[in-house]
Formats: sequence, C-alpha cells, structure tokens
Amino acid sequence: MTALTGALALVAGRGPGTAWVVLAVLAGQLFVGWSNDYLDRERDTGRTDKPIVGNQVAAGTVRIAAVVALVAAVPLSLASGLAAAVVHFAGIASATAYNLGLKATVLSAAPYALSFSLVPAFVTLGLAHPHWPPAWMMAAAALIGVGGHFAQARPDVERDRRQHVLGLPQLAGDRGAAIVAALFLAAGAAAIAIGARNALPLIAFVPAIGVAITPPRPSFLLTLATAALSAAAFLLIAGRSA
Repeated sequence: MTALTGALALVAGRGPGTAWVVLAVLAGQLFVGWSNDYLDRERDTGRTDKPIVGNQVAAGTVRIAAVVALVAAVPLSLASGLAAAVVHFAGIASATAYNLGLKATVLSAAPYALSFSLVPAFVTLGLAHPHWPPAWMMAAAALIGVGGHFAQARPDVERDRRQHVLGLPQLAGDRGAAIVAALFLAAGAAAIAIGARNALPLIAFVPAIGVAITPPRPSFLLTLATAALSAAAFLLIAGRSA
C-alpha cells in the first residue's frame, strides 16, 4: 500500500512531496497494524505469526509503538496540506473503527471501502492545485480494498467463527469469501480500464481468477498481485499520457 501510494504520488506530480506521502502512509499503516495486534492479543492466543502472542515483543511495547506511529502520522500528513491530511486522518479513523469492532459485524467491509477509496484523494488533494480524483478512481480503489478484505480474512475464517467474529467474510465462509474477493478485485480492475479507457488493467483478471480457486494463503498473495497489476497498469497508462 505504501509503495503503490508513493508511485501514484509520483505520477500525479507530487515530486519531492512524494516523500511526505510515503512517510505519512507508512506511519498510518504501522499504527493500524500495531494497534490491531495489540487489541487482538488475547483473541490471537495460539498463533505463531503474532509477536505479542509468542512473547517475542511485550504488549506494552507494541502499544507505545502504535501511539508513536499515530503521533508521527499527524505532522507527516499535514505536510501535504490540511485537506489532504483530513482525508488521511479519515482513512486511519475508518481502519481503526474496523479494529475496534466493525470487523465482527456485517459492516466489516465498509472501512476497507472507505479507507482505500481515500488513498487517491490523499494524493491529489496535496497537489499544488488540490482537487478530488475522478470518481472512477476512488470506486476502483474501494472495490480492490473490499476484495482484499475478503481474501485477507480467509485463513482465519473458521477460527473467527469460533470466536464469534462474524464479519462478511466469516458469514460467507471460505469458499464464498474466495469468490466474492475475486469478483470485487476483477470489478476494481474493470473500473480502472473503463475510467482510463484502456484495456491494459484487465490483465489483473488473471490473478483475480486465481483468488477464487486457490487455498487461503496463496489466494491472499494473488490478491496482492491483482492490486499491484491493476495499479501498475493504471500508472503506465497515466505515465504515457502525461
């Protein structure tokens, strides 16, 4: 996410200001990830991929690190201007709402849709002549974000169900979540192709199909590939037309 946002900022014309974009998004991502690990430390008991659960890192250390990342995100975001910063703060707040409980409800996809849709806005609102990005660009980002939500949740669907975390992926089940993820990811690529009036982003259909037919963990890697291909195709189109 951080790298793709940085690439988008470069193509959009942020120039040296791209560094502020990358650092702000990185700080926000670190806060969201670390705060999620801290909040879920008891629910994640038994998992070997969580440093807090495995006593590799103290819970208090992670909490402090998350706070530091959040504090750092404020000036780093403001370096892009007030309007862009407000949008970035809204994206962070949305992701935090997911961590605080929306993940266990039928609204679990909403934070992904909102936070991802605001990424291109954070970039364009920080330009010398601030403006909102095209609606299709925000819609494509939202669709890819929701697809990522369903794919990312797949490895833990059964565990989440046992713990009464019943977001949309858990309600859909593993196979249902896989199919929904693929559909949203493909829709995101299609939205970019339609908005950019170029069929190149449709190459992302290939890994998107793989999301629907592979096991959970390879499926998530294919989700990342789909998002990367969609973004790369759009950036290539934008670069050629610049």
